[in-house]
Amino acid sequence: MTIRELVLKNRSYRRFDEKEPLSEELLRELVDLARLSPSAANLQPLRYVLSADSRKNARIFPCLAWAGYLKDWPGPSEGERPSGYIVMLGDTTVTRNFGCDSGIAAQSVMLGAVERGLGGCMIASIKKESLRTVLNISDQYEILLVLALGRPRESVTIESLKSGGDIRYWRDENGGHHVPKRSLDDVIL
Repeated sequence: MTIRELVLKNRSYRRFDEKEPLSEELLRELVDLARLSPSAANLQPLRYVLSADSRKNARIFPCLAWAGYLKDWPGPSEGERPSGYIVMLGDTTVTRNFGCDSGIAAQSVMLGAVERGLGGCMIASIKKESLRTVLNISDQYEILLVLALGRPRESVTIESLKSGGDIRYWRDENGGHHVPKRSLDDVIL
């Protein structure tokens, strides 16, 4: 796949085939892509907690909020939940400002997942203290993002956003997920 094809397939998937497990080795390979990505001042302050275990995944799931624009949808139901998670942390003994490192690393992970036929969702809406407790995360680490991963079980379609249109994503009557995107001419000044 070209980089354009990877980017176009890299959508925020929120429903997965939970019966298809991920391995910890696969999660390690994805984190290796993040590890090799650029880091501001080369500080490399990011740390990761991996979960490919269904029991551990079940403890992580309630600590996350899903799809804020879909008010009537509480998140994926059993059988459609992620098969794995990568919890991204910032080590405060290295720095207290993680800048853009988490975004760069998360995109590297997601593109690597897409290359392997997987998908995911970068989740920043996290009940951080609950997650800290269930994963026994030391106060030394700031919780930055949770990357939910698995085999996508939904279609995501990019829609053209009309000038002045609504940017909120939505679901159609068949459960298809639609994401409005601004045009190239609208984003270049």
